[in-house]
Amino acid sequence: MSNSTTVISDWGDVDNELACYLHADAIEIVLPNMPELENTYEAKYDARYYDYRLPLGKLHLLELVVYLLYSISSANVETVRRTAVKSALAWHKIYLSNHKNNQTPTANVLVFDIQFKSASTKAHNLHDKNVQDGIGKRFKHGFAPRYFMEDLIIDISDSLQPLQIFSWHDWHSLLAALQTPCELWRFLAYRLEQLQHTASSPVSSSESEDKIVTQFLNSPALFAPAIAIDNALIKYGLQHEPNSALIAMTLAQKNHSTTAQMYQQHMVQAAILWSQLSTQMIAAVNEKLVASKNKDELGLTFAQWQQQILDESLFSCHELVRTLYRHPKQEQVLQKKGYVVHQHSYESLGRHYVLIFYGQESEGQHSKATIQPNLSKIAQDVATRLPVAELHHIIVLGIDFITEAEDTFIDIDLWIQPVAAMTQRERQLTKQIQRLHQQSQNHDQHSHHSLDEPENSKARQIIQEPKKNL
Repeated sequence: MSNSTTVISDWGDVDNELACYLHADAIEIVLPNMPELENTYEAKYDARYYDYRLPLGKLHLLELVVYLLYSISSANVETVRRTAVKSALAWHKIYLSNHKNNQTPTANVLVFDIQFKSASTKAHNLHDKNVQDGIGKRFKHGFAPRYFMEDLIIDISDSLQPLQIFSWHDWHSLLAALQTPCELWRFLAYRLEQLQHTASSPVSSSESEDKIVTQFLNSPALFAPAIAIDNALIKYGLQHEPNSALIAMTLAQKNHSTTAQMYQQHMVQAAILWSQLSTQMIAAVNEKLVASKNKDELGLTFAQWQQQILDESLFSCHELVRTLYRHPKQEQVLQKKGYVVHQHSYESLGRHYVLIFYGQESEGQHSKATIQPNLSKIAQDVATRLPVAELHHIIVLGIDFITEAEDTFIDIDLWIQPVAAMTQRERQLTKQIQRLHQQSQNHDQHSHHSLDEPENSKARQIIQEPKKNL
């Protein structure tokens, strides 16, 4: 067992962006062989199964909490730990045998938490959060890559959908490092490859989860989706050259430059800020939905909006936040008039952003009074003009920088417009427009565009949302 120590349970709440992808309420499950363990060690356990439907695949998460007495010996803690993990693996094997027809890419995870309780704690109160907070201590432990082969003697390659096991601390640590659901998904695939490599290697590995996360963040897998989308944007004629920030970051990573760590920190900070801004935007939308008469229909829209705006990679968050941070540095004339920036997601080629920075002129073309009531119309207009066959959502942000005393706040209006998939005929027209665009280079690329840009147009069906300006 690696570095097992008892620590005060004072970990702050990690912003878990997985919540909006939960397909159904968590299911409380019964694990085999656990009643005997409870009787032997005066323990209690709680096991719950979560089914997340991420954009890249399914995440099946089994959360297991075992409550032990303070007086239990270290040797017995390890026995309980091994028994509980084997019990979870047995349940997972039964689950897979009952779901053999699942063809969707799936990641299976066990998050195992051990907490200590006093003998006076009532069993039926263990699931109450206030009681759990009062328990005060968690058992800090981890699962090194060789643990499964040497301690549990498990063939990690024996199943097409192996169960990846994390301690509570390691799981929340990697969530804090990765920040976004899509990076979590790619990390789980990367980690599984590392575990399978370790299983086939004669050299023992004792790398920590933190080390594996660091390796992932320094691997080509981190920027691969962004590079593919960047190339596609050039092919579609939406930009004329590769993204300079993407080039700088990939080169720094490839050359093991000292700036690579700085770029990683910038991306994580941007992801945290984007998450906070997204929470504010969604909360503002939610206030409108609460007052709406058709709560069921708009409630579904609310969940879908959450999933779209949170489905961004570290690099994509970096680019969105970087665009926001450029605004205070713009010329005063431009800030006064207001302007529009078209920006594509670097996680999904089908998602396009229109960032409208409100002007200060009350009756101006880009004023809040003019733009705010027409966000949905703007989204539909942009959707009909973008020559991207994969387009599925237009996200319009109406951005207002508010200065009070020496503080500056950002207030953002949000509208997300789903777009129907193209027909074969529309795809052909799009390709023709793309070829014409590549042949015509009569205008210079500008950093800021009018609402009429991009100039390429094509027929596209819009999925109509409820006619309500949010």
